[in-house]
Amino acid sequence: MTHQDPSSAAEGAPDAVEPTASDSASAAEVSSPELANPESSEAASSSAETAVPDQGGVTQSGPVSPFAPSVYSGISDSYSRAQYRAQEADKKRARTLGVFVTAALLVGGLLGGTAGGAFAIWNLSSRGLVSPGVQSPQTITVNAPAEASEITAVAAQVMPSVVTIEVAGVGGAGSGSGVIISEDGHVMTNAHVVSVGSEEPSLRVTTSDGRLLGAEVIGRDILSDIAVIKIDSEGPFPVMAMGDSDALNVGDETIAIGAPLGLPGTVTSGIVSAINRSITVGASSAPGEEDGQFDFDLPGGVSIGQTISLPVIQTDASINPGNSGGALLNTSGELIGVNVAIASTGGQGSGSIGLGFAIPSNFALRVATELIESGSASHGLLGALVTDASSVASATVTGAYIDSVTPGGAADRAGIRAGDVVTRFNGLPVTNRIDLTAQVRVLPGGTTATVTYVRSGNTYTVEVALGDL
Repeated sequence: MTHQDPSSAAEGAPDAVEPTASDSASAAEVSSPELANPESSEAASSSAETAVPDQGGVTQSGPVSPFAPSVYSGISDSYSRAQYRAQEADKKRARTLGVFVTAALLVGGLLGGTAGGAFAIWNLSSRGLVSPGVQSPQTITVNAPAEASEITAVAAQVMPSVVTIEVAGVGGAGSGSGVIISEDGHVMTNAHVVSVGSEEPSLRVTTSDGRLLGAEVIGRDILSDIAVIKIDSEGPFPVMAMGDSDALNVGDETIAIGAPLGLPGTVTSGIVSAINRSITVGASSAPGEEDGQFDFDLPGGVSIGQTISLPVIQTDASINPGNSGGALLNTSGELIGVNVAIASTGGQGSGSIGLGFAIPSNFALRVATELIESGSASHGLLGALVTDASSVASATVTGAYIDSVTPGGAADRAGIRAGDVVTRFNGLPVTNRIDLTAQVRVLPGGTTATVTYVRSGNTYTVEVALGDL
């Protein structure tokens, strides 16, 4: 955030003070010839007769001594005036600070307390408002804190936890976004953001306060499109607050933050358009896969050459190339998703058409934690080949049609057979094969889940102990 520095106005105040009539008289008294010229002072003291009040209040006449208090009172007055002006300047700076903090706290109130309003912490010194360390440019400017919206407050709160990631490798270069998830500098982003070419790319992270820092990849998980990188600098770094993506409802407000088209700190807003959505993302030339309408927001437009099924939150908040890996937030400033893809009608490089997708935060954080701890992530395996029931003539309901099961696999052990149509998985609706594949991948291997399927007009629900992919 950028704020106008209140000290600039406060420090100018003493220079702008105009002397009063008494100030002018005292100044003339201090610069009088008696003090400026000793010889003229001696002549004046020998000839002048001045009425001087004694300590008893009786007026006496006689020559004025150059050491008389009346002569030096001008110096004392001048010193007192200087002290007064300094004190007034300090009071003005203090009042300015109070207005600044009060305005900041008004915005912070939208976020739930003092912490949200602490956009900057200033120290009042004897000569003005100063902040410790080197001050870098901020990316959120709050011109009228008292009139700021809830979106402004959320953006101001979370912006320090969102970074821009520049990627350069043999296969190309580009940029994406990331979210800080630990004080020591672990950043969660998309795997496709940090996957350029066949070799490890070089990474550089730009923080919201303008610092340029190196980074390295800790781990990637292609099946969830989640990766974790580590900033090559000592912390602590501001950690993003985590929300519960399982508690979302359609219509909830969303805020997307990232660096679309290389423009860091871009904030857009919208609503949750759909939950429990699943999409297939990747190159349309992948063997055996359909010509997908959903595009990775790839750095430099480079494809990773693989198609995957992802569970996503759909939002109409504008998401564009460069937003990948950035934050999708609720109105409490908590992460609910990691921006990953957009729907496109014009191929790679097209902009937002109001159909953006984010990986649910609960799933993303589970994978990221496993990557940090072991370098890899676990995913469930059903042990069945599936297709869309809508493409099978004999199917009577939409869902995932079981083409075949792996002998001894999770589906086989649960009694699921070829020809069954799966309609729900762990309580979530399944409308096609992508839904089933994506939801199975959300769970780690070894998890027990419930599967609802239709066979010969009857509905069955069984428990399945998933294998490990």
